[in-house]
Amino acid sequence: MRTSLLFCLIAGLALFSAACTGPEPQYRTDATVKDIMDSVVDPNADYLWDSVSTDSTIKGVIEKAPKTDEDWKEVRRHAVSLMEAMNMLQIPGRPVARPGEKASDPRVEEPPEVIKTMIDSDRGSWTKYANGLYDATALVLKAVEAKNTDGILDAGDRIDQACESCHLKYWYPKQTQLLEELKKSGSVRPSK
Repeated sequence: MRTSLLFCLIAGLALFSAACTGPEPQYRTDATVKDIMDSVVDPNADYLWDSVSTDSTIKGVIEKAPKTDEDWKEVRRHAVSLMEAMNMLQIPGRPVARPGEKASDPRVEEPPEVIKTMIDSDRGSWTKYANGLYDATALVLKAVEAKNTDGILDAGDRIDQACESCHLKYWYPKQTQLLEELKKSGSVRPSK
């Protein structure tokens, strides 16, 4: 009787646990990493980088920065879009490019199949890079809340660093390897 009661209790807990967790979410990954980069990441990052600037022209210095509540709201929209793109990029199973798509410059860029293999073989690094861009962009939100244009500029630098770090790892590691080879040969001096 005790065994039956214990069995029923364990079976009940197992069913309860299964009911609480529910089925795994089913993501659709028709858009490629390249699609997300071209359609979401690049335009939103460009907007953030261009939202605060100083240009010297023949007519004088032109300062650009958010001024109205609507301007600040628009900067915020683009920051949120860029942050959420990082979540989209982390969905497992997402292809890097469409079948048959090639690298723009194979001398520098890795082919999509190689990039996909690199991502799939080390999801932890892929997640780290995506989270790095997410965190850099979150600094824009803090700057927006404080209406701090210098904060947007600082965050823009961090966004650029996060993008470049990921690209050097996945898209054009050959560039890093070539630079290292040139440094070793003495053709290029190491930066300080």
